[in-house]
Amino acid sequence: MDEPSLFETPSHAAPLAARMRPRSFDEFFGQAHLVAPGAAFRRAAETDRLGSVILWGPPGVGKTTLAEIVSNVTKATFERVSATSAGVADLRKVVESARSRRRLGQRTTLFIDEIHRFNKAQQDAILPVVEDGTITLIGATTENPSFEVNSALLSRSRVYVLKALSDEDVRKVIQRAVQAPHGLGGTVAIEAEAEDALIGLANGDARSALNMLELCTAVAEAGDNRGHLDLATVKDTVQQRTLLYDKGGEQHFDLISALHKSVRGSDVDASLYWLARMLEGGEDPLYLARRIVRMASEDIGLADPQALPLCMAAQQAVHFIGMPEGALALGEAVAYLAAAPKSNAIYNAYNAVVADVQETRNDPVPIHLRNAPTKLMKELGYGEGYKYAHDYEDALVAQVNLPESLGRKTYYVPTGRGYEAKIAARLEEIRRKTQE
Repeated sequence: MDEPSLFETPSHAAPLAARMRPRSFDEFFGQAHLVAPGAAFRRAAETDRLGSVILWGPPGVGKTTLAEIVSNVTKATFERVSATSAGVADLRKVVESARSRRRLGQRTTLFIDEIHRFNKAQQDAILPVVEDGTITLIGATTENPSFEVNSALLSRSRVYVLKALSDEDVRKVIQRAVQAPHGLGGTVAIEAEAEDALIGLANGDARSALNMLELCTAVAEAGDNRGHLDLATVKDTVQQRTLLYDKGGEQHFDLISALHKSVRGSDVDASLYWLARMLEGGEDPLYLARRIVRMASEDIGLADPQALPLCMAAQQAVHFIGMPEGALALGEAVAYLAAAPKSNAIYNAYNAVVADVQETRNDPVPIHLRNAPTKLMKELGYGEGYKYAHDYEDALVAQVNLPESLGRKTYYVPTGRGYEAKIAARLEEIRRKTQE
């Protein structure tokens, strides 16, 4: 259950990322809003008044390290569990130990790594002891706490958001690792271009940067570049960055939102970028096809009636030829939608109709619109008074087709953009001839 402290001095055989883990706020790169001198988080930790917190941020930005630094400055006993391996029984042992300490006037801080992996029952198990102060909780998560953490537990904790490291922060991490005695000890010289490549590939993740640095250094040492790390070695060793994308988490929702809003904003380049981010991150292409079809109806509509068929064709193309070739069909659809004239008139009209369906009385179908397949129905007047449009000039007839309570209410109001301008003119003509 309890894991050894990360502050135990790692052996030289330990991974570089473990050897370079910061041991104090002053050694920490990035997250200045939390660790800079005078920052509220740092002051609260150093004065032992931090309280229960959730540290939320992407991988490799220092969540676990911050928790360990807090453990180093607090007077409370520090317990650490991982949600990937601990169960309710493990939590109960921690709670019992914490209660015993509390009777002796000692406090307990419990760090739960990857707290989003705890189910509701596991989170409920620690809620009472967080609430009564038996333990102070520090939770670390890469997932949005508002989705993954029990709302009652969340309300008793303060959420601190950690950001991906800037390129300059990652550069400092790499340079410190190259020179530090417990790192590479100055045994390797790294070219500026190789350093820039590692920074770009790290994507704001310090742990990833150090892991890649260690691997590239080992490859260089095994070859002819002993003591020298160049760009060619980095490219040959790493080859491709690991993309930060979680198909089931906040990254998924953030990126699809960015794609949809870029299409709506008629930004072709941004639309293609966000599409590629999702596809290259491993998103289901058919999920994207479904969302693109929705965009065609919601944001283009009848301003360009070809948008929906084209998106359905893209869906069929992806289904037929698969990936990666299907990405081009999705790209074509996204570019078309972004460049198309925009209209949300159908979206607004349908929502207005739904509101009336749900909020007004559901009157019977007007008698003249009903079919009369039986003798009784004919005797009751079903279909009586119906005017067959084709019997009239231009197939236009003055006839109310909504329930009496709604009369001639207008739901669809076309814009003047694209093909919808023609529809607007046609509707104006229809209404003029049928309502005279």
